[in-house]
Amino acid sequence: MILLVGGTSETAPLAMGLAQAGCAVFVSTATDVPLDTGDHPLISRRSGPLVESRMVELIREKEITALVDAAHPYAASVHDTIGRVVRRLGIACFVFRRPAGLEAAEEGEDLTIFFAEDHAEAARLACTDGRPVLLTTGSRNLLPYVEEAKKTGTPLAVRVLDSPESLAACRAAGIPEEMIISGRGPFSTGENQAAIHRFKIGTLVTKASGQAGGFAEKLAAARMSQCRLIVIRRPSTPDAGPVFDDIPSLIKAVNEVCCS
Repeated sequence: MILLVGGTSETAPLAMGLAQAGCAVFVSTATDVPLDTGDHPLISRRSGPLVESRMVELIREKEITALVDAAHPYAASVHDTIGRVVRRLGIACFVFRRPAGLEAAEEGEDLTIFFAEDHAEAARLACTDGRPVLLTTGSRNLLPYVEEAKKTGTPLAVRVLDSPESLAACRAAGIPEEMIISGRGPFSTGENQAAIHRFKIGTLVTKASGQAGGFAEKLAAARMSQCRLIVIRRPSTPDAGPVFDDIPSLIKAVNEVCCS
């Protein structure tokens, strides 16, 4: 059986592709976000965070022979945990990383773009010119932005998942209801433009989330709206196995090693 640690929109097609190749797949995600995998008999699932000890137990319990790391590219702690576990147990690991999509952001001179190493730096950069900020990086790292916005008097709007947990995090951080946009992306260029115009945004903060994360649409909207863009770079973590940036290549490699 293959353990697929997911966290991106590619999780479902990865699971389906592996199952269609004849691999039994056990999918683990940190949240219970719906996955469109139908009722394929070779796919089973759990949800909830996996600490190292529980991941080891799960691998032994399910007789896992290989692991696919398809966790979110910014989930550094998850990637670190996977690396320790596969080295400890000596099992094969295959890594899926969606392309960051930064090539278009680095082309042309019609966009003011800054790169930040972390949320603290991004918050400082975002609040330097006084214009309203739109934060599109989720609800887990709100505090640096809220604190910097208060310090500088910068209006802050946030876009988060339409889940009770995300909305509760916004309220706990003190973000007014009228400054919260809830929904489930990826969002179109028009939807991004609408959010920018609604709040008179001067700076948009995003991650390098690639095509599946709607990065190109945010980039296009920022360009059209003459909006500054702050991009948080992906954390640098050692890869626990060979890295693939497309689903068919990963499935082929896993199939050759584990499912043939």
